[in-house]
Amino acid sequence: MKAISRHYLRSFILLLLFSLTLGACGNSTTSNSTTSGNNQSNTPITVHLAYFPNLTHAVALVGVARGTFQKAIGLNHLDTKTFNAGPDLINALLAGSIDIGYVGPNPAINGYITSHGGLRIISGASSGGALLIVRPGANIKSAQDLNGKKLADPQSGGTQDISLRHYLQQNSLKTTDQGGTIQIIPTDNSTILTEFKQGQIDGAWVPEPYASRLIVEDHGQVFVDERTLWPDHKFVTTNVVVRKAFLDQHPDIVKEFLQADVETVQYIQSNPDDAKKLINSQLQTLTGKPLSSAVLDQALKNLDITYDPLASTLFQAADDAYALKLLKSKPDKSIYDLDLLNAILVNKGLPKVSAS
Repeated sequence: MKAISRHYLRSFILLLLFSLTLGACGNSTTSNSTTSGNNQSNTPITVHLAYFPNLTHAVALVGVARGTFQKAIGLNHLDTKTFNAGPDLINALLAGSIDIGYVGPNPAINGYITSHGGLRIISGASSGGALLIVRPGANIKSAQDLNGKKLADPQSGGTQDISLRHYLQQNSLKTTDQGGTIQIIPTDNSTILTEFKQGQIDGAWVPEPYASRLIVEDHGQVFVDERTLWPDHKFVTTNVVVRKAFLDQHPDIVKEFLQADVETVQYIQSNPDDAKKLINSQLQTLTGKPLSSAVLDQALKNLDITYDPLASTLFQAADDAYALKLLKSKPDKSIYDLDLLNAILVNKGLPKVSAS
C-alpha cells in the first residue's frame, strides 16, 4: 500500500513539473510575439498620419478619403491630423506623436539634421504647385518692385519660405532682418487669403490651392510660378517621411502604407475627375468650405502627383537653405530610405527611383 502511494506521489510530482514547464514555454512565446518589432502579434497599434489640407498633399487627401491607407494597415488603427506648415509637423513627428507625414523638403531636411537622423524620406508625393501671387494694386512688375513690400508665406523655415528668400537673394534683394526693405510675414494660409483681400500684404508665396484662390477669388496675379525656376519644371514639393524608430519597429506596416501610397498616386493619375471630387470633399471636411471648380481646375494644372522624391531637387533646396544660413549643415543620402518603395515599384513593373 505504501509502495502504491509512493508511485502515485512520484507521478503527481512529474505531472506538476511538466505542467509548469509547458506554462513557462507558453508565456515566453506570447511575450516574444507581443513585443515583436514587426507587430506580428494580434495586438493592433495606432499609426499616426499627418498632412496638410493642401492640393500639394492630394495623395494624402485621396488615400484617407478612399480608406486606402486604413485598409492597407489592416487591423491597426489610422489616426490622422492636419497641420498648416512643415516645421510644426516635423516637431510633432520627432516628438513621437506622428509616425508618418506628408511634408515639404526643407522641414524634412531640417528635421533630419537637428535630430541626427531621426526621420527618413520614403517616397515623393507631389511636384510644383507653389507660386508667388501679387495684388494688382501693389504695382509689382519686376523683382525690384518688391522693395518696400510686405510678402507672406505659411511659416518661417517652411518650403515656401526658403523658396521666397532664395528668390530674393538671387535678385540681390534684402529683407528687413538683413537691413533691406522687404517684409516677410509668416502667416497661416487661411489668414493670407484674408490679408491679401484686405490689402494688408502685397503678395504671398503659397502652395495650391491657396495660390489659385488668390487668383480666382481676389484677382491676384502670378508673379513667379516656381516651376520656371527649376530644370524640366520639376521640383519636390511634398515628400512622405517616417520616424526612423517607427520604421525600424514596423517595417511591414510602413511597406503596406507605401503600397497604398503608390496605388493612390496611380488612382489619381488614372481617374482625375473622381480624384477631384474626393479631394474637394476632404477639403470641405477639413476647412469647412469646398473649392470652386475654377479654383480646383486651375490649381491641379499647377502641380504633378508623383511618388518620385526628385532627390536632386531636395539637395538643391538644401544648398539654397544653407546659403541663406538657415541650415547649419547639409543632409547626406541617408536622409532617404527608398528600399521599400523600390521593392514595390519593381513588383509592379515600374522603374526604380533614385536617392540622388
